[in-house]
Amino acid sequence: MTTPPPDTAPPHPYATLTPDLVLDALAGIGLYGDGRLMALGSYENRVYQAVLEDGSRVVAKFYRPGRWSDAQILEEHAFAQELAAAEVPMVAPLAIEGSTLHHHAGFAFSVSPWRGGRTPELDDFEVLEWLGRFLARIHNVGAARPFACRPALDLQGFGQEPRDWLLAQQIIPMDQQTAWLTACDKALELIAAGAYSTGAGGRFGLKDASLLRLHGDCHPGNVLWTPVDERGGGPHFVDLDDARTGPAVQDLWMLLSGERRQRTQQLSALLDGYEQLRSFDRRELILIEPLRTLRLIHYSAWLARRWQDPIFPINFPWFGSSDYWRGQVDLLHEQIEAMQEEPLHA
Repeated sequence: MTTPPPDTAPPHPYATLTPDLVLDALAGIGLYGDGRLMALGSYENRVYQAVLEDGSRVVAKFYRPGRWSDAQILEEHAFAQELAAAEVPMVAPLAIEGSTLHHHAGFAFSVSPWRGGRTPELDDFEVLEWLGRFLARIHNVGAARPFACRPALDLQGFGQEPRDWLLAQQIIPMDQQTAWLTACDKALELIAAGAYSTGAGGRFGLKDASLLRLHGDCHPGNVLWTPVDERGGGPHFVDLDDARTGPAVQDLWMLLSGERRQRTQQLSALLDGYEQLRSFDRRELILIEPLRTLRLIHYSAWLARRWQDPIFPINFPWFGSSDYWRGQVDLLHEQIEAMQEEPLHA
């Protein structure tokens, strides 16, 4: 992968985001830290837990410059507040000085209450059923109105544009470029045509699905679980950074793992919970493999676009090599086969 030499590469914007700057940003909106600051796991943004002078803890999120507009961030915040108002367990940004979005030294940031938790046990069907109910509640709120500024999860944004960008930037090594492009184009053609088996029901593609506001990136690492007791507990999300418009199944499929039989059982448990509170169009199950394919393509472009951020080469040292792209070619061929198999049934 072509990158500028270290001595000529411009400093990344996050290079200026020092602990002192974080504490100054919080002080600027009346939140005074006692000096204890801990970076939390996040690649896309920079997120910190800060202990305030009164002993309470907050989470400050500094948005990656240039990724979202202020209007798009405020839509995320409004969605989180709608969910909280509907008593869906979502940690929404705090409104401070009349706003949930603040600015300091060129950074947009928000502040939320701190809330802990652990990754849910996805081999427990009762947990999956609970998560299904939780997602149905999110989707009931998400279906109430559309996003005005946030993009949709579609073929262009998650497939065609990342493909074209990777080629234009000459990211893919020449020894793998033809094989990757051939496999990528074949996969995108199948998705565009809805050319995957749906049995007696005929074809059903992304363009045929009903769209609603989604969490958008609902993998196990983005769900936190707190112990259940008389005060409550169970699953909650703490972030809607990837919220966008898309089909409901997008928030279900990333919770599935393992062999087909295992994924079928997991899906059945999720839908048992989901359909207690919201109907689900079973035709959307055919979209699981196309959505997985789009995520695969988008993920490679995401890594390449972030490569000048120092935490990316550190955490993804294998990215960009011929071996990486050879593996991507193999995965795309697997996805082409998967998209032409019978979908999961629950």
